Amino acid sequence: MSFANKTALVTGGNGGIGFAAARLLIAQGARVAITGRDQKKLDAAAAELVPNALPIRADLDDPAAIDSVMKVIGEKFGKLDIVFANAGVSGATPVGSTTAEKFEAIMRTNVTAVFLTVQAAVPLMGEGGSIVLNGSVMRQLGAPGTSAYSASKAAISGMARVMASELVTRGIRVNTVIPGGTRTNIWTRGEREGASLDATETALSAMIPMGRFALAEEVAQAAVFLASDAASGMTAAEIVVDGGNTGAPMGAPAFRR
Repeated sequence: MSFANKTALVTGGNGGIGFAAARLLIAQGARVAITGRDQKKLDAAAAELVPNALPIRADLDDPAAIDSVMKVIGEKFGKLDIVFANAGVSGATPVGSTTAEKFEAIMRTNVTAVFLTVQAAVPLMGEGGSIVLNGSVMRQLGAPGTSAYSASKAAISGMARVMASELVTRGIRVNTVIPGGTRTNIWTRGEREGASLDATETALSAMIPMGRFALAEEVAQAAVFLASDAASGMTAAEIVVDGGNTGAPMGAPAFRR
């Protein structure tokens, strides 16, 4: 895959899957804008991605911040070829003890901000543009305590199909990467702060046929493929990177004799 002369936006590009995707895009010749809320982490990521990274601090929950991001990209790049709407948050929302504010905060970041990011990016995009959304297998697993996060990722899958049907007339493709358990710091922050990533993977890997979490780079490879010209015939499609968790659940170690 080559991304020579291509420009990209990766939201949440200062860590995890987003950072891995930005690194792959830059390695293949793209100029990449990355966003994040934490300036220190953003600067550290940009330092690793030089010289073709454009760090932009932004809280995408704020529509004005999204507009500012697009203004900077327009001034620096003049156009956008690729958007990887990767930024998202998780959090426990058990039935019976979840406030409206907490539920809505997750939906705002994972759904509303994604929609508004794509909407704001489209005027910078043209024929051959590619948008990739980051979903999750949590849309279908029914994991206790995850109503808001799971609902938000189910919404991503539905929204991607609508966007694909609307933007196809402009020559813009919209696809989704669906990660399963992945080795990122999402497992060790927020309510999980202090948890061990290795211990979490060990506890959950018995339900994954491949017996392990995916690496951030493995998910990023799928996202970058969807963004590339190699996937030029694909829109409204999904690539699942979950070690067989949803496609072949009975092959997991927990079910083996």
